[in-house]
Amino acid sequence: LTLLNPMTVVYFGALIVGLPAIGDGLGERLVFVLAAFIASLSWQWVLAAFGALLHHRLPPRAALVTTLAGNLIVLGFAARIALDLIPAA
Repeated sequence: LTLLNPMTVVYFGALIVGLPAIGDGLGERLVFVLAAFIASLSWQWVLAAFGALLHHRLPPRAALVTTLAGNLIVLGFAARIALDLIPAA
């Protein structure tokens, strides 16, 4: 899922290019990319497992509240990004 988020791809690309501590060799950089991929995948699995666990244990009202809260957070981030794109007068 990290590949679906362009900013994450740009972030990891910048790390690979900009940090000499990652290593000069192609092998070291490939290991970094693989480790970042595994870390991202494992985080997505944890989130999915947690969501599946809660989905069956929460009452329907709690599920509705968490869904609405999550959507409001995403809309808030979108609004913030949109406002940052508007040039200052």
